[in-house]
Amino acid sequence: MTNRFLFTTAAIALLAPLAHANYDDVETITVTGERRLDSTQEVGSRLGLSNRETPAIVDVITQSDLQVQGARSLIEALNTAPGIASGNLPGSVASVSMRGFHRAVNYLYDGVRQPNSDAGMRNWDAWNFERIEVIKGPASITSGEGALAGAINFVPRTPKLDETSGELFASYGSRGRMRVAADANVPVSDKVALRGDVSYSSANGWVDDTDSEAWSGRLAALIEPTERLTIKLSADYSGDDFSTAYYGTPLVSAAVARDASNAVSGSAGLVLDRAMRDINFNVEDGKMDSDNLWLRARVDYALSDNWTLVSDTSYYDSERLWRDADEYTFNAATGLIDRGATLITHDHQYWNQRLHAAYDGEIAGHRNRFTIGFEIGETDFYTKRRFDSAGAVDPHNPVRGTFPVDNARNFSYRQNVTADVSSHAIFAEEAFNITPDWLIVGGIRLDDFKLDREVVDATSGATDVYGADYDPLTWRVGTVYSLLPETQVFAQYSKAAIPVTGLLFMSSSRASFDVSMGESYEAGIKSTFADGRADVTFSAFHIRQDDILTRDPLNPALTVQGGSQTSDGAEVALNWRPTDELSVGFSGTILKAEFDELLEGGGADRSGNRPANTPQQMADLVVTYSPEALPLSFTGSVRYNGDFYTSNANSIKVNDVTLFDAAVAWEAPFGTLTVRGRNLTNEFYADWSGYSSSLVFIGEGRSVEVSLSTSF
Repeated sequence: MTNRFLFTTAAIALLAPLAHANYDDVETITVTGERRLDSTQEVGSRLGLSNRETPAIVDVITQSDLQVQGARSLIEALNTAPGIASGNLPGSVASVSMRGFHRAVNYLYDGVRQPNSDAGMRNWDAWNFERIEVIKGPASITSGEGALAGAINFVPRTPKLDETSGELFASYGSRGRMRVAADANVPVSDKVALRGDVSYSSANGWVDDTDSEAWSGRLAALIEPTERLTIKLSADYSGDDFSTAYYGTPLVSAAVARDASNAVSGSAGLVLDRAMRDINFNVEDGKMDSDNLWLRARVDYALSDNWTLVSDTSYYDSERLWRDADEYTFNAATGLIDRGATLITHDHQYWNQRLHAAYDGEIAGHRNRFTIGFEIGETDFYTKRRFDSAGAVDPHNPVRGTFPVDNARNFSYRQNVTADVSSHAIFAEEAFNITPDWLIVGGIRLDDFKLDREVVDATSGATDVYGADYDPLTWRVGTVYSLLPETQVFAQYSKAAIPVTGLLFMSSSRASFDVSMGESYEAGIKSTFADGRADVTFSAFHIRQDDILTRDPLNPALTVQGGSQTSDGAEVALNWRPTDELSVGFSGTILKAEFDELLEGGGADRSGNRPANTPQQMADLVVTYSPEALPLSFTGSVRYNGDFYTSNANSIKVNDVTLFDAAVAWEAPFGTLTVRGRNLTNEFYADWSGYSSSLVFIGEGRSVEVSLSTSF
């Protein structure tokens, strides 16, 4: 996959809408309809802007998209989005690389985000979501600090007043992977509707002894007592249980490997051994699980024909556990795999209240949309943290052992940590039509959040109490111009703030640092053409982050702020239905991401290197053919992920991979029966790295699945 190919594709997609132009039909920027560019979402703005009115790339992945591509989990769902790479990192589920930045993304659940939002992520079942909204580039205006590369909003299935409907789903596949789910929407009256859904899944895993199960349930109510008042209430519960989770496969020397692969390369002299593909290095009694509850109430009240008041209240409670042997590293001196022992618990509560007023009217004959509001929240977080060694094991025949007893003899690092975060924010947004075809959009947000942290040494009893206050100001300004009613060009400049490390896990040495600031320039085009059968988005962007943590050149033992990272790239996405029987989806991304200035431990200069887990080329192609003469549909997909490095040192490279999937679906009288094959060529590859630079996560081999879904 060459840069020339992707740039050529992007240029064709950019020029195609103009080939269909009729310049006599220029009208207003807003276009009605149900197509994805005309949909509205809150991840990019609270002004009620449509996708084509938003001066940024917003990808909306619908439940239909997820089912066509067979996405089973959150990670698989995120990997269907253009320009996103997401990996199986059990300690930080849904770790994402986007627009050249790793873990610089905010996660929202139904529009609500918590501080250090990746701490609460789990690998949820993709069936649970009505859609997933992804905004690319800085998104601090709507989601606060942390959203330098973008923000992702997971929107669950919501009640509807105008239909009684339901859906049942079941699947079974290779390695004992089973999923069942049910959903029902019931209008109780013309003013009240209820919706409930449940899901359950279990799997044996593609690595030895990695059984898992997950479950979820949701009950939501929609109440419209008057035309001006809408109330939404919901309760979401989810849980998961991994007996001995897969924490990756260590790289070993070529001399030790029994079946060396070419999946990784680099200057470290290590290889990924096919013979270790199924080996689990976790302890025999390892455990990773969670229980999560999210309560939410949203009230929309139309004060007048122009003004609306919106209140959003939520409460979150979660308990999470990691008790594992992880961080596997090959020891060249002994020929064994050294393992870390980790015990982490999370007791996590969070509440949030957001209130904003929105105006949609005219000023001097020009349409004007405006919103202003505030947000407050409190986080209570308690964690036990224990780290030491779990003992070395043979790379091919490990005696896994059991987890050590939690005492001072077995764990040199024993901490009990309390972290409280209080956050306050005020925000405002404006969208003003200078002409019916020319829209100016702006926004500003002032965050004020305070961290209070207490660290107790569980062995000595020594206590360290510290805290910090942060008050970053972020903003954006953009413009959208309608070349045609369904062809818009856009540009924007935005600022974002991101803590130097996760707030809930901020050490005393790092709490004194200010937040890191980033900026982005972006320009692009969005268009619907071919009589509404195709839509395309294209953008080119530049993002720079300053004041990242680096080392003092004169004293490399001293950590200071002053490093920087930049990312330049282009992204194209095309959805095209050339006939009633055929649909095509394509996306392609090219990046150049590098550290402009970064010194790491010992003064090692990483300037010019690429950040870890950052592929610079990605492409996806999904084709579905549904012949009218047959009750069948055929889907084929190709996904290309470019190479990436396992650390900022760039000494170990995970090589690029191309994966092929295919499915056949039969529209039977009793429902849709689908047979799906994944990784049809049985590619041996690594899809992520973590914990140490010489450890990677092996992707799943070839698999087959049969599923049945029916709606009523």
